[in-house]
Amino acid sequence: MNIPDDLRYTSDHEWVRVEGGRATIGITDYAQDALGDVVFVQVPDVGATVELGATVSEVESTKSVSDIYAPVAGTVAEVNTDLADSPERLNEDPYGDGWICVLEVGDASQLEGLLDAEGYRALVDGA
Repeated sequence: MNIPDDLRYTSDHEWVRVEGGRATIGITDYAQDALGDVVFVQVPDVGATVELGATVSEVESTKSVSDIYAPVAGTVAEVNTDLADSPERLNEDPYGDGWICVLEVGDASQLEGLLDAEGYRALVDGA
């Protein structure tokens, strides 16, 4: 299982790449594997304000429908519109082309509550 060391993670299996005041969000390799083949991704609206822990996206797979939660509060700055035509990118490249959205971080202190790669590995190894 791929767990990049340069990302942060949530216990709900989202990853976060922090660059300046922006946070790119997606689902982890563990999550995409558990979901199975992704067939639809609902991305948020650009400009939407999201609260920490609120649903920011929805992913539908051949097995289930799963909510994706905001790992930090903020405003949606970008969305991956390519997922509308190619939702399988979440399976094929969850840490690259499979990103879901970018948030302008509202409260940077919330980033401290995220897991590092070692902490996330311990979480999934115990699952």
